[in-house]
Amino acid sequence: MAEEMKNVSEKVRYSDEELQEFKAIILEMLEKAKKEYKHLRDIVTHDSSNDIEDTSPTFKIMEEGAMTLSKEEAGALAQRQYKFIQNLEAALIRIENKTYGVCRMTGKLIPKERLRLVPHATLTVEAKEMMNKNK
Repeated sequence: MAEEMKNVSEKVRYSDEELQEFKAIILEMLEKAKKEYKHLRDIVTHDSSNDIEDTSPTFKIMEEGAMTLSKEEAGALAQRQYKFIQNLEAALIRIENKTYGVCRMTGKLIPKERLRLVPHATLTVEAKEMMNKNK
């Protein structure tokens, strides 16, 4: 009976070694995400006209329209990237608290395979599907 309880308690959270593995994955993703976010912000805040003053006015209007659209798209992508960065940073806090990888709905461990692909996940696939059905 005591052995059985020991096995159950071991599965409540990931080991410190496993948490360090996830931390390395998250830090790498965070670095890439921050670079991408900076790049997208640079696109949004860049105001040059790309030196098209010497071309026809019609072309300039078309060019400005295309540039506005790309700035809008870059702005939307930057917002998504910022949210992703926040989620990764929250995952790092859960690692420090040793609550990382525990489903916030069921309390079960989220499979390692899922966490390697989506390291900021807070739900098991089953819990996520249950939530989507209830929407």
